[in-house]
Amino acid sequence: MTVSKDQAASVPARVLTVAGSDSGGGAGIQADLKTMLALGVHGMSVLTAVTAQNSLGVQGAWELPAEAVRAQFHAVVGDIGVQAVKTGMLSSAVLAATVADLLAELADVPVVVDPVGVSKHGDPLLAADALEVVRGRLLPTATVATPNLDEVTQLTGVVVTDEAGMRTAAEAVLGYGPRWALIKGGHLPDTAEAADLLSDGDHEHWFSSPRHDNRHTHGTGCTLAAAVASYLALGHEVPAAVGLAKRYVSGAIAAGFPLGGGIGPVDHGWRTR
Repeated sequence: MTVSKDQAASVPARVLTVAGSDSGGGAGIQADLKTMLALGVHGMSVLTAVTAQNSLGVQGAWELPAEAVRAQFHAVVGDIGVQAVKTGMLSSAVLAATVADLLAELADVPVVVDPVGVSKHGDPLLAADALEVVRGRLLPTATVATPNLDEVTQLTGVVVTDEAGMRTAAEAVLGYGPRWALIKGGHLPDTAEAADLLSDGDHEHWFSSPRHDNRHTHGTGCTLAAAVASYLALGHEVPAAVGLAKRYVSGAIAAGFPLGGGIGPVDHGWRTR
């Protein structure tokens, strides 16, 4: 089939998420695809694991075989192509290594690595033996790595207790090879604003937003990483992409709503409600 220039111009930017499924729809693949739709890009997925999950936590998780991950990736990249990739839950050392190898096949495609280790409810989402693979093979592929403070400690051993410590955290994460580290400070206690630090080792960018009195924040990390990848696919440089993503996520958190008996999700469609 021949595609006209007008048709080609109307094709949205394409973003691929490599992550696990959240059956409750608040995080993981579901959050990523909702974010991508909200930001005007075409979202595609490589599923790494299936979770039985709801507002109360993760009741079970099952990995997909590495060959299934490879087949999904090559099916999408080989035919449709991608302009940015976001990774999330990778579960095991085998899957983390598989995804690192696949990302190495891509040239000049920005990659956002969300080193998911623990769910919002405290459930482990990354095996202990996968940490070394994430450090040594996955993070070096990242254009931007987006750990929260718990994930910083898990990856580097650095414990952050204040905003000044976020600089130390950024240096430690950058030591594993990503071009930029986005240290998310939302878990810091007793701060009037939620501040995130973006650093490449030479340049610092701080992004702050008001803290919202809303406990329904499930999917925040997935949503932010997917938003950064979406804005990179749309052609923004890293600092601008992070600033735009932060603005979108802040609105989604403010509009988060209750579901079930636990922590509800952020509202990915807040701009259209």
